[in-house]
Amino acid sequence: MNSPKVFVARLLGLDVFDPLGDRLGRLRDVVVLDRGPAAQPAATGLVIEVPGKKRVFVPMTRVTSMDSGQIITTGLINLRRFSRRGAEQTVAGDLFDRRVRFVDGSGEAVIEDIGLERQRNGDWLVSELYVCRATGGRSAFRRPRGEHLLVDWDEVRWSARAEPQGATSFVAAHEDLKAADLADMLHDMSEKRRVEVANELQDERLADVMQELPDDDQVQILSQLDDERAADVLEEMDPDDAADLLNELPEVRKEQLLGLMEPDDADDVRRLLEYEEDTVGSVMTTVPVVLPPEATVAEAMATIRQQEISPALASLVIVARPPLETPTGRYLGVVHFQRLLRYPPPEAIGNIMDKDLEPVTDMDSVVHVTRELATYNLTCIPVVNAQQRVVGAVSVDDVLDHILPEDWRAMDPEDHPATPV
Repeated sequence: MNSPKVFVARLLGLDVFDPLGDRLGRLRDVVVLDRGPAAQPAATGLVIEVPGKKRVFVPMTRVTSMDSGQIITTGLINLRRFSRRGAEQTVAGDLFDRRVRFVDGSGEAVIEDIGLERQRNGDWLVSELYVCRATGGRSAFRRPRGEHLLVDWDEVRWSARAEPQGATSFVAAHEDLKAADLADMLHDMSEKRRVEVANELQDERLADVMQELPDDDQVQILSQLDDERAADVLEEMDPDDAADLLNELPEVRKEQLLGLMEPDDADDVRRLLEYEEDTVGSVMTTVPVVLPPEATVAEAMATIRQQEISPALASLVIVARPPLETPTGRYLGVVHFQRLLRYPPPEAIGNIMDKDLEPVTDMDSVVHVTRELATYNLTCIPVVNAQQRVVGAVSVDDVLDHILPEDWRAMDPEDHPATPV
């Protein structure tokens, strides 16, 4: 081993290699075992994210080198999905932000980092805790103010207390993580910890993450939020995802939350709820990019550059008569992103639009729109109603969410035996 002592927060996100220098994945957490108040907690292994966004367990016995620069293993890993057993806990997922009490009775502190030290027999034990003894208040997205201390593992009570575990440091440490990756981490957490982290996230961030979670996890989180915040989060979700989630709730609860949402947002969701399952209307988004024919190429480019517009929706500008909010005026055509790149900024998009692309209707089947997307190599296609008014758009990700198994987010790829990489 390169270093006899390491701190976990400095290791998170590091690449993990085999002896030949080939990258196996990235470190996402460390698993420790609470062995009771008289024995040092032991690190039993690493949680590594391998290609495919799957998190697997690597025993510490297969870690040959670990320091703040890189982690090297024997190269033999088992690709079964990681799951905790018995008294195992994950450092980032379970221990960061945990409140502990000093044994000498001098008060409480919050864990911000954990130090591991290698023993002569090769075991890695928790030797020190980096804690913050709170001297002031704290708010969401900020660590508690107070005195920072490095203490030995036995200077605090190690076992979890009954009070809620904070999640401030966890959220801060993963603020740059993609929503889908953070959702994968939440899925692996206990229900209690999942709710704690959800309560720390801003509404927009929580909405993005929830859209990537399995249905059961979404319902569990939403049921733990107070009514006002649940409605706020639903407003931040894409209307089709919000509709799917509300459909999982009892009718009374669904109507209650719709009544608390902003009227415009609620109206978008209600329109989607009216469609029968397996129709285009049930999977479309009601907020595509729609502009009038007089809009210029420059205006169109500025619109699709907005961060909140997904790459799939940004690939297609729908041209329609006012009003431009769905349901719009009469559908006229579309302008593909690549075509916008070929024309000068002052050009009106009505002069360069594709009039040959036939939209799908909101009552068409999902099978039909899937074939249309595949046939014409599209990532997005407009949806119109019987009056040829634009009511939404269907993107590739909408179709994939529909044709994949309902629990695809919680499913593992086909299990493989231990594989030397």
